[in-house]
Amino acid sequence: MQSIRIFGHFLRLPLILLALLEGIVFALSFFAAAQIRYQLITDSAPFGSGEFAVYMLLVGVVFVLAMASVGLYEASLREGLTGSIIRIALALFLGTLAIGAITFAVPHIEVWRSVLAGTAVLSFLAATLLRLVLYRLEPSIFQRRILIVGDTSVVNFVLAEKARDLLIAGIVPLTEESWENGHGIPKLPHDAPLVHIATSAGVNEILLAIKDRRGALPMEELLDCRMSGIPVLEPQDFVERELGMVKLDYLTPSWLVRASGFDQGTMTLLLKRLFDLAAAAGLFVLSSPIMALAALAIAMEDGFRHPVLYRQVRIGKDGHPFKVTKFRSMRVDAEADGKARWATKNDPRITRVGSFLRKTRIDELPQLVSVLKGEMSFVGPRPERPEFVGHLAVKHPYYAARLRVKPGLTGWAQLKYPYGSTEEDALRKLEYDLYYVKNHSTFLDVLILLQTVEVVLFGKGAL
Repeated sequence: MQSIRIFGHFLRLPLILLALLEGIVFALSFFAAAQIRYQLITDSAPFGSGEFAVYMLLVGVVFVLAMASVGLYEASLREGLTGSIIRIALALFLGTLAIGAITFAVPHIEVWRSVLAGTAVLSFLAATLLRLVLYRLEPSIFQRRILIVGDTSVVNFVLAEKARDLLIAGIVPLTEESWENGHGIPKLPHDAPLVHIATSAGVNEILLAIKDRRGALPMEELLDCRMSGIPVLEPQDFVERELGMVKLDYLTPSWLVRASGFDQGTMTLLLKRLFDLAAAAGLFVLSSPIMALAALAIAMEDGFRHPVLYRQVRIGKDGHPFKVTKFRSMRVDAEADGKARWATKNDPRITRVGSFLRKTRIDELPQLVSVLKGEMSFVGPRPERPEFVGHLAVKHPYYAARLRVKPGLTGWAQLKYPYGSTEEDALRKLEYDLYYVKNHSTFLDVLILLQTVEVVLFGKGAL
């Protein structure tokens, strides 16, 4: 992606052009909304063409600034197209509020509320369509070009995972021993300052991938890149952004101490609780017929001889145990010897009805009671059994960190990793849980809930 330098800072040219294009789209949306509204009541606008042009410019500028404020002109949005659509809606809402405040503060500017509302709707439709087309025709606009300085071994697993929107422009090996061309990445000779190599390759960021850094870092060149507006990333920060996980292999106490995130703001927690109460109560009422049918199906399969629900102890926030209630999806003798076992793929203990309930997540619906009681949240790490938590917390010192937030009906790890059936799976899911604990917010919760719909509809991640 080509970059240009403005006042000593490198900006991505395609995204600048996108901002200009969307500014024109927003201005035309205002024009169309105004014309539609005025035609309903009169044949002409109440102001001249000069004033109309000023209003169009105002709307275009304010909406573009609002889009920029929520990160829509940054390459490779982590949330992809779905996240972009949510951000567009938020940006236009903020832009509409800003224009409303301007018209209130400056009496000479008169924009009817109906016209402003119509502008927001048309702008949302146009911007969403534009980005959808660009995602299909020219996805590189939203991709970051990375320059690796060091070796590829640190990021081999990222490349193997096919991190979304990741383009490796090349690698600048600092020693011949560090060069391992396992992924067809072009080798760029270190025959010029790194800032010149980076700009010539059109990269947006530099990944510092060096295991042994004693005397190996070209600090002055890296500092020059950083001061020129080219970010220099550590492997853990790179993995966190590209894969949405906190990689255990690179996790250190010092990184946890200095890393951003882990916010437990009062307002965020209050909004999360209010949302949990409203959503759980509403979903409980709406899903009552489904739960009644599920209970009947379980009872009929067993000839009305066994209970349709089961309760099991799980570990909640800060390690406090609580009991979850779920529809029974396994035989009543699934753990006849009293020994806790992981559920596995094609587990013979799962009944026919239970298999359907698990794939559709209907078996989880009784846990809405735990959400209403405050023991769980809608979004959070999966609540695990105390036997597993105790064992894994001893095996890995960071496992207990996932208990810093309430467990949830759905979560980041459930979306990103298949249903875990081994200790190794649990540790891989821990990497996604740590990402959620570090970055949880209302926006991330909304994104997870939207993606959960896909999980429910297509049975992704279910056993």
